[in-house]
Amino acid sequence: MQILVRITKIAWQFRTRLILAYLTFLAAIGVSLLIPQLFGEAIDLLVAVDGDGVTGKTVDTGTLTYIALALLGASLLRGFLDFARTYATDSLSQKVSYDIRNRFYDKLQHLSFAYHDKEHTGDLMSKATADVEAIRRFVNMGLVRALEVVVRMLALVAILSFINWELTLISLVFVPFIVIRTTMVMGRLRAMWLRVQQRMGEAVTILQENLVGIHVVKAFASEEFEKKKFDKKALELREEYFQSERLQGTNSAWMTFFFTASLGLIIWYGGWEVIRGDLTAGGLTKFILYLNQLTFPIRMTSFIINSFSRAISSGGRIFDVLDAESPVVEKPDARVLERPQGRVEFEDISFAYESRMPALQHVSISAKPDQITAILGAPGSGKSTIVNLLPRFYEVTSGRITIDGQDIRDFTLESLRHNVGIVQQDVFLFSATIHDNIAYGVKDATREDVIRAAKVAQLHDHIDSLPDGYETWVGERGATLSGGQRQRLSIARSILIDPPVLILDDSTSSVDVETERMIHRAMVNVMKNRTTFVIAHRLSTVREADLIVVLKDGQIAEQGTHDELLAVKGIYQDIYNLQLRPQEELLLDVSLPADNGVQADGGGKARLAAQTGDDD
Repeated sequence: MQILVRITKIAWQFRTRLILAYLTFLAAIGVSLLIPQLFGEAIDLLVAVDGDGVTGKTVDTGTLTYIALALLGASLLRGFLDFARTYATDSLSQKVSYDIRNRFYDKLQHLSFAYHDKEHTGDLMSKATADVEAIRRFVNMGLVRALEVVVRMLALVAILSFINWELTLISLVFVPFIVIRTTMVMGRLRAMWLRVQQRMGEAVTILQENLVGIHVVKAFASEEFEKKKFDKKALELREEYFQSERLQGTNSAWMTFFFTASLGLIIWYGGWEVIRGDLTAGGLTKFILYLNQLTFPIRMTSFIINSFSRAISSGGRIFDVLDAESPVVEKPDARVLERPQGRVEFEDISFAYESRMPALQHVSISAKPDQITAILGAPGSGKSTIVNLLPRFYEVTSGRITIDGQDIRDFTLESLRHNVGIVQQDVFLFSATIHDNIAYGVKDATREDVIRAAKVAQLHDHIDSLPDGYETWVGERGATLSGGQRQRLSIARSILIDPPVLILDDSTSSVDVETERMIHRAMVNVMKNRTTFVIAHRLSTVREADLIVVLKDGQIAEQGTHDELLAVKGIYQDIYNLQLRPQEELLLDVSLPADNGVQADGGGKARLAAQTGDDD
């Protein structure tokens, strides 16, 4: 019930429409109750019944005209009120679903990576669609129609008792059976609909994973395997739906049977009442017409029970997300981080994705402005974890991270992330134009700003060669661009926000050596006056770094410059001999002319400029 109360509170935000819905259905009930009364009066005027038989009598035609006009007016008014009630309830349900769907989406935007790591995308999509729709149906069918059913039934029972209490008792003989069955069915339907929503989420997850990984599926000729996997889940979903619909249909049939049986008893006993003269023909007609109006609430009962059951199960799944607490929480008094100098300190930090699985242990790194810090290590050593902690995608378990001596937890997440640019290894592009993808995150970016960032990323010439230029539409997940082009577009997107702290998470992994050299030549100036963290395995981004940090099992194994680490003859030298030296030989084969001979006193960027031929 707590879930239904929460849904009702959300609906109460739009109380004008909710109250209008209640008022219109109350007025519609009043008018509909008037119609049988008019019919009964007309029949009593036309037909007189006594113990010997039926005899006619003179009726004032003016009275009949008045009754006919009253019936017409009542029917028209009832139609208008039904329309008003339908409009109010439908618009109310749409506003509630709109509000819940937006709350759900907004919550997902603010939950940290730690939450999304554990949730299936398909299940979240199912919650945002099917579960929200179930709540909408409850607002329309349950929140408004349920009260209408109750009011109509009470009013009809009162009127029927006033007309003939004996017939009323007969008509209510099946009520206990209806109540008992309704209680049983509601409990079973709730459990069934919860399983239906779970199976729906699992099926959508399989579909989503298949569509995202369709290239892998085809590469391994696994179409039949995927078909069988989805077919199995779809079959489970079909069976769950079938069971719930069968129960709902059976319940509806039983409701109809109870009503029809009671109607048969009424006609049998009511006929004897009319023959004995204890009830007029008009009175019996009114009783039957009022009893016929009970068919609506009785038949609606099964649908209302279904809407309640689905709302409880679906609402529970929705509120599980809305009530989820993100490990990364912004302080109430968080300050806006103005553009910092960029001195970053990792002070004895530790982090674990799960309590029993430490990813980082007592890591301390000091990075100064205008410094390149390269991070190396085997897969799973914690390289990406370190840079994900800086923009607070995850929260450190212990220790702290500071920018210019201030704890990053003291700043708003938005301002922190606007000052920390990140080019991720897995590039994601939106289904939009190239301009919009580069300008993503910078609302007031001009075309000149976008072109400048594209030039830095060595992408402008390619874009300019396209028929539509910067207005070229990028397909889903950037399918119309090559891997290197997507990587460079992602770099341009990060450059555009002009962050004082820049993170390159293996950002040149999808480009050839020549393109990589062009990117790094262009980014020499970009890296100036920035604190740059680089996770890479290429020589040009590792050898020329001011500080190289080598991780092993979540701990710092070695750190220093390229020459210092080679002198140690430890892990870095092994990595250099196995991975970096072959790259050096390849770089020599395709090296660009560099005759300026620029040297530097330990400045990584000056050495990089000399290597790539940039005389800046």
